Amino acid sequence: MPTTQRPQRADGEATRNRILEAAGVLFAEAGLAEATNKMIAAKAGADMASINYHFGNRNGLYQSVLIEAHHRLIDRTDVEALTKADIPAREKLRMLVEFLAFSASGKTRWPVVVLVRELIAPSSHIVALREVEVFPKLKLVLPVLSEITTIPASDPALMRCLPCIGAPCLAMLLLSNTESIFEPDVFHLPQADMADHLYHFIIGGLERIGDAYRAGRA
Repeated sequence: MPTTQRPQRADGEATRNRILEAAGVLFAEAGLAEATNKMIAAKAGADMASINYHFGNRNGLYQSVLIEAHHRLIDRTDVEALTKADIPAREKLRMLVEFLAFSASGKTRWPVVVLVRELIAPSSHIVALREVEVFPKLKLVLPVLSEITTIPASDPALMRCLPCIGAPCLAMLLLSNTESIFEPDVFHLPQADMADHLYHFIIGGLERIGDAYRAGRA
């Protein structure tokens, strides 16, 4: 009996993965409203009932896509290992930016596009993304930023730094993976150059904010 169950479980997981990948691509290309379940099922080579079977409903599928997109950009396990490493905080930040640049510069660009779409026009599903992926990682990263800026991790001034870090990263990664109004060579940088550019932009801002905080202006 176990020998017949294993292939069934493997087939089910393969179907789920195909649906998730197809949905990610289509949500990135067309958006949540325009990418229908019929389109997703056809692209995945599955029937529409499989979407409900594996994800509960369309909402469950979209939430799974958001969570998978964030996971692919940066894995919580990697963040945890990095923040616990016995290296200076600035080096931790540099490595964090490198993780983002390297993971987003691969052939699969839909994770970046899906996340940017959701951030520009948030849906109710952003709550699931925040609770499952974003907040657990932020709790790991905040002490690193606190060490760089000397701002306590619980201070709202440090929390205000987070979008100033995330937004430039997502913008640069999106522009390097899609067609834009700019000349192609402007944003199509080697991974190391992209990471270096983002790191210097971010660390400069954090240092100035830290200076302002210590001067009582933040």
